[in-house]
Amino acid sequence: MLKQGNKIVIVGAGQVGATTAYTLLISGLVSELVLIDLNEQKVLGEVLDLAHGIPLCPPANIKAGGYADCAHADIVIFAAGANQRPGETRMDLTRKNAAVFAQIVPRVMEHAPKDVILLVVTNPVDVLTYETQQLSGLNPGQVIGSGTVLDTSRLRYLLSQHTGVDARNIHSYVLGEHGDSELPAFSLTNIAGVSMDEYCAVCGGCEGGLSKRIAEEFDGKVRKAAYAIIEGKGATYYAVALAVRRIVEAILRDEKSILTVSSLMRGEYGLNGVCLSLPSIVGAKGVENVLAVPLSEEELRLLRASAGEIRQGIESSCLK
Repeated sequence: MLKQGNKIVIVGAGQVGATTAYTLLISGLVSELVLIDLNEQKVLGEVLDLAHGIPLCPPANIKAGGYADCAHADIVIFAAGANQRPGETRMDLTRKNAAVFAQIVPRVMEHAPKDVILLVVTNPVDVLTYETQQLSGLNPGQVIGSGTVLDTSRLRYLLSQHTGVDARNIHSYVLGEHGDSELPAFSLTNIAGVSMDEYCAVCGGCEGGLSKRIAEEFDGKVRKAAYAIIEGKGATYYAVALAVRRIVEAILRDEKSILTVSSLMRGEYGLNGVCLSLPSIVGAKGVENVLAVPLSEEELRLLRASAGEIRQGIESSCLK
């Protein structure tokens, strides 16, 4: 059941923040929506544009505000920071956006309630989720990164295009960093409860070898998808905003949904002191459980290597 009278604050009204506000407004999930941004003229313009659509949407209140508006917030979404530029990796953003978060997280926590959920979207999301958890002092489950929810959606879309099966009926996960070291968990991927290659045998629609074909295309169509989008239009924001809406929905509806969000590792696969994405049960309290699902030896190796990349980002940003 949807929590009634909920309040969401979005810090950062750039392309991702504003598009997230739009997806939340039309979803009917939010009762009160507040946008905060250093650029007052920009945030006022975004709010006015969104407000004009309220008569065409489920009832909601929206306004431009300040950090004091984090009082009584159910969720605070962090979308502030520099954007990824063409040719720039997510980790290139680390120092720049870590400095931004060192300023804004304490200001949010001056006013936010103790049971608030903090949802980090800004890249590099895993490093900044770690920083947000450390700065906020909240229970690790209350601090979530959007993680590989979007990457998992990209993989499911790719599988759907190959098989002709509705992407919502394809189960797969991208794990680890939301970035270049992420890994597809092909050992867990299934269609109608069977593995990709078993499905190929049943389907017989092409020459087979689905797992090999998807593995070959993963780099260009999933891992490096953001680079292609950034080269084409300058930034990614539609799909990530939908991913954020999905996470918010799971929290506000207390769904106990399994999503590949980023959160602090506390012993899973022997990993500690780093945030990354694993299948996690998401509900009203945030990440309520991280599932240490069975992985192949190669997937475990890649997951630990991905954790090492994130840890290097944490250390290079002087966050430890």
